[in-house]
Amino acid sequence: MVLTSHAPPARRWPATLLRIGLRVALPLLAAWGVLALVYRGPEPVVVRGVLVLAWSAACLAPLSTRAPRWSRWPAVVAVLAMLAWWHSLTPSHDRDWSDDVARLLTAEIDGDRVVLHNVRDFHWRSEQDYDVRWETRTYDLDQLVSADLVLSYWMGPAIAHTLVSFGFADGRQLVFSLEIRKERGEAFSSIAGFFKEYETVIVAADEYDILRTRTNARGEDVYLYRLDLDQAQLRQAFLGYLQRAERIRRQPRFYNTLTSNCTTIVFELARSLDPGLPLDHRLLLSGWFAEYAFDHDGLVAGYDYPTLQARGRISERARAYEGPAAGFPAAIRRDVPGIPANDAP
Repeated sequence: MVLTSHAPPARRWPATLLRIGLRVALPLLAAWGVLALVYRGPEPVVVRGVLVLAWSAACLAPLSTRAPRWSRWPAVVAVLAMLAWWHSLTPSHDRDWSDDVARLLTAEIDGDRVVLHNVRDFHWRSEQDYDVRWETRTYDLDQLVSADLVLSYWMGPAIAHTLVSFGFADGRQLVFSLEIRKERGEAFSSIAGFFKEYETVIVAADEYDILRTRTNARGEDVYLYRLDLDQAQLRQAFLGYLQRAERIRRQPRFYNTLTSNCTTIVFELARSLDPGLPLDHRLLLSGWFAEYAFDHDGLVAGYDYPTLQARGRISERARAYEGPAAGFPAAIRRDVPGIPANDAP
């Protein structure tokens, strides 16, 4: 008996692997390009639609079993054209911005003394009804006494906006938040955030503005956790936000839902304090970021996570507060673990 092998010669394997790779890569590339054109393609919509069809045809034609060899070249040309167009999309500071992100934070640092320009202190009655107020404020870094991680849930338990609030010995709080820099009338889409749709901005704001608007005007569910940082770490984190704000001021940058968002900046700052912090899926599913911080000893010690979470929910306290802005920070921190007044015997 003569045994025959039907296995392809060894020299065919590279070509076979290439074909398999193209059958996987081209549909994915086609889908990415379609979304890029949908969100960032030229106007009018008819032109955008024609480009979507042409791009899809060029990418998918080589996958046909009857496709002639020359069909690969339109795909190559289309990919090169797409990459050139994508590279041409650049961020800008010169747009008609929404009022709440209209100004860029700037800082003057002289030793322990920091003067911040364009600190936001809006009074919000609703998302559309508010008083615009930007201030210049002076802070003493030697008086930094605390930092709190704040998570504001706006789309289920897995997704939250991440902010950090710094406390000073005189009772003042200053919140930093990396946000999309929306143009007037623009709405946020997490999918669009993958496709250079938004610029990014770092906002410094009073708690009565940036936390109260989320609890009261937007109806979001907000949690606050005391971070376990010493004075040197507080200073480094505070200055880290200012350094990143200055980079954005000098060179506008795009927001990216995956790689440059409100949680990644907190992780970057945390890693500057502890370079050994590992990557984790909770950096993407930001609603669980506080649990990540707890697991790596970032939150105040002496409590289990369910206790920190339950007592850190500030939404109802924020909505119930009707006093002056200066009393808001103490009111929302009532019963939050790690606050000296709450932990006193």
